[in-house]
Amino acid sequence: MDKPVAAARQPKKAPTAKAAESEARLLALAENRIVIEGVAPEIDGGRFAVKRVEGEKLVVSADVFSDGHDEIAAAVVYGSADDEAWSETPLTFVANDRWSADIVFEVPGPYRFSIIAWRDLYATWRDEATKKRDAGKLSDLELTEARELVKNAATSGRGSKADQKAVAKLHDKLEKLSAKGDADGQYALMQAADTIALLDAAGHRTHLSRYPIEVPVWVDRTAAAFSAWYELMPRSQSGDASRHGTFDDVIKRLPDIQEMGFDVLYFPPIHPIGSTNRKGKNNTLMPGPDDPGSPYAIGSDEGGHDAIHPELGSFEDFARLVEAAKQHGLEIAIDFAIQCSPDHPWIKQHPEWFDWRPDGTIKFAENPPKKYEDIVNVHFYRGALPSIWYELRDIVLFWLDKGVRIFRVDNPHTKPFPFWEWMIAEVRKVDPGVVFLAEAFTRPKVMKRLGKVGYNQSYSYFTWRNAKAELTEYLTELTRTEAAEYMRPNFFVNTPDINPIYLQVSGRPGFRTRLALAATLAGNYGVYSGFELCEFLPVPGKEEYLNSEKYEIRAFDWKAEGNIRDDIAFFNRLRRSEKAMQDFRSLAFYNFHNDNILYYGKRTADLSSFLLFAVTLDPHAPQGGHFEVPLWEFGLPDDGSVMVEDMVTGQSFAWKGKVQHWWMNPHDRPYAVFKISR
Repeated sequence: MDKPVAAARQPKKAPTAKAAESEARLLALAENRIVIEGVAPEIDGGRFAVKRVEGEKLVVSADVFSDGHDEIAAAVVYGSADDEAWSETPLTFVANDRWSADIVFEVPGPYRFSIIAWRDLYATWRDEATKKRDAGKLSDLELTEARELVKNAATSGRGSKADQKAVAKLHDKLEKLSAKGDADGQYALMQAADTIALLDAAGHRTHLSRYPIEVPVWVDRTAAAFSAWYELMPRSQSGDASRHGTFDDVIKRLPDIQEMGFDVLYFPPIHPIGSTNRKGKNNTLMPGPDDPGSPYAIGSDEGGHDAIHPELGSFEDFARLVEAAKQHGLEIAIDFAIQCSPDHPWIKQHPEWFDWRPDGTIKFAENPPKKYEDIVNVHFYRGALPSIWYELRDIVLFWLDKGVRIFRVDNPHTKPFPFWEWMIAEVRKVDPGVVFLAEAFTRPKVMKRLGKVGYNQSYSYFTWRNAKAELTEYLTELTRTEAAEYMRPNFFVNTPDINPIYLQVSGRPGFRTRLALAATLAGNYGVYSGFELCEFLPVPGKEEYLNSEKYEIRAFDWKAEGNIRDDIAFFNRLRRSEKAMQDFRSLAFYNFHNDNILYYGKRTADLSSFLLFAVTLDPHAPQGGHFEVPLWEFGLPDDGSVMVEDMVTGQSFAWKGKVQHWWMNPHDRPYAVFKISR
């Protein structure tokens, strides 16, 4: 039978474009054999930065796993976004393929992190060799594999020169022990702590895989996450309603504000006020000749956003105020309100920045049905892009040069998100310690977006959360969901624009209740002057103040009878002295069997500062009931005991057992604060 003739070898064809594309994808997929997913924290796939403050721990976690049964290892790599160098911290296995590590950034600025993982063949060898040795089945083959692992480490390119010398020395020792037939010596040397550390530092990382995203982190100075604000109108600080206050009058009030324990002193706009359509007392359209107008109607012949209202003083006076405030432990914050009086210089200089009606008149600001006849808004696109963007950035930089590093921004949700993202980043290039507070009482997702694009703090819905269930639900959202990674609330109890209904009907007890909640629930909180005097007189049927300082100069007796200055000072002292108060996310709610009492705690990780708060939400009648002491947080049984210090009275006592009872009369004191320890 004839033998079959072999087919002639065909020349190899060049790969098609589709085949080349397939191979490229194959190689790209093969590059990352280790699975890294579920990385946290991470905002919108790394689109926005996770927020921390200087020295605050950032817990990074991820799901890390691979095929087969080989041991794997993982690490978080991190560093400044302005530096190509990376630091590395090992990830520790937690459970169910979840790994975790803690990292800390000490200086404000932009940072980044990612995750790497690899097959740890040396750890795999140790695990398998130990099992075989314990079973009496460790062979020369396993020891040969060990020597090969060490030999390969010399080509890893990892570790220092000293490490590489140590690897070579280790290999020589293993070869000599092998030549002697000393299996036990080789095994012991491979399992030695020094060898483990050396191969961890210099060993080959097989199938090194990397998470494809560099997660951005923005690190703030502490004031961005922990501050107590006091807001006042400088023009009402003279003590005489017939005389316009000055910066020097504010300086005279600094000891008074320091005595209450605040650390941020915030002013509404301090710029020249327009005269066209000026508002009169109680927001009337018929001003008297001496009515000062609303400070939010910014701009006149005397200047705009880079000028000071002449009756307040000069830039020299302002500089003296900034320095005096610093001496009293206070930092000055000013309002950045992007709106103009019809008299603002920009209107003549840059008409393209404003909206004009078909009849040639300028369009006034509106929030239907409200109309603000004394204010016009700029727009950010059409002929205004990019010039208005640069101008507004430069206004912030102007005041930064004057010593202002904190800006409360009026209605930021009515301006484009891209503008804020760009402008805040531009300012941070000059000073990463600048703090921006967003005054945006608006839709939840809009408020959160402002936090994502760069705002350090945000006004919140706290002002309208009064019941136990809604406070618990809202605070749980702020502290236990992804929002905690980028949105820091500032719990203002009142503002010049908002006289809450609760304060209108609750009397002095209600003011003390809202103070206790704001100061202890949030990292940042604020009060508008007059709150300490329990000022509440409203415009009938509205959440507005009658005889508002927005439209007239007023004078107050800042220590009038019935004030709650002592309560304010107490909570501000507590905030500074107890570490537990300085971590907003440590908040936890506990059981108090009365829906009129909110009961919660804050603690440090080491439990050295553990505070419990009980606040009655009923400003009219006494309330009490049984509550649970969180003994389990200390690892104690239900019949265990803790020592208790009443932080208000200074008394000390013990609680034995999980269930205790407390009673509060709001007319006596609507809150209780306890420090507990073993």
